[in-house]
Amino acid sequence: MTENNLFKELSTLVTESRNPDSYDVDVMSTEDAVKLFNNEDKKVAKAVEKEIPYIVEAIKLVAQAFKNNGRLIYAGAGTSGRLGVLDAAECPPTFGVDPGMVIGRIAGGYKALSVAVEGYEDYPENGAKDIGDLQVNENDVVCGLAASRRTPYVIGAIEEARKRGAKTITVVCNPREHLQFDVDVAICPVPGPEIIMGSTRLKAATAQKMVLNMITSIAMINLGKVYENMMIDLQLNNKKLRERSKKIIMLAADVSYEEAEQCLENSGNHVKTAIFIALTGSDKNEAKRLMEANDGFLKKAVQQWQREKR
Repeated sequence: MTENNLFKELSTLVTESRNPDSYDVDVMSTEDAVKLFNNEDKKVAKAVEKEIPYIVEAIKLVAQAFKNNGRLIYAGAGTSGRLGVLDAAECPPTFGVDPGMVIGRIAGGYKALSVAVEGYEDYPENGAKDIGDLQVNENDVVCGLAASRRTPYVIGAIEEARKRGAKTITVVCNPREHLQFDVDVAICPVPGPEIIMGSTRLKAATAQKMVLNMITSIAMINLGKVYENMMIDLQLNNKKLRERSKKIIMLAADVSYEEAEQCLENSGNHVKTAIFIALTGSDKNEAKRLMEANDGFLKKAVQQWQREKR
């Protein structure tokens, strides 16, 4: 694409437009600027709300991929790419899943997480290569993250994923009708022009973060990773998480701190198993049997145990 054509294309993007409410932000008082940012951020949730039907469809694809031993792979550039890597990194400690289940790829590699790697995002073959290196297949879902909807790296990743039979999703912050590539599900919250023109680390990034939170969290809920509203497959990687796990056991089974601690020890430091033990008075072998019989859902496992004991 020539520089003139790129200029024309960028000029059509909502994310590259000027926000008429922030023309005077450079001379506003600090308090007025904060109020302006806050008011603009209020628009983000409304924009995401309009995309709920598409978010639901994306979650269904991701949950099904997980059930088929597939993966969710994020591919993005700049802030969008960093958000994908962040979401992927948080899944193992939160939900106890293998690090290879949710993967983040950013244009320019992991160096781009801390410093800008200019130019790498301009070539679709770089996105295609990252997807090829991961040996993406029909069991996987690839989610392209691009606030502008035109990032070549992301387009290359999506096109390569489709060639390989993977399901594809995108999260962009421009209107759906302007999308320039095919995906199974397009999620397109449009929170409007940024306060600082083109700075998509602001509202666009907030919108994308909200969507990614929903996709992985609800997909994990659909896998039995949550009991009531508590995470029960968290990894006990530090003292804070170990104490949080005891609190979860106490709340889930209405037991004392000491009882929760003992159940956690008897479970082999697995919170879900510890809750089962605390609720039923059985052991980790019984927990394992019934959890496997109920696809990892704790509440269903406890209900089956109750039926069997009648």
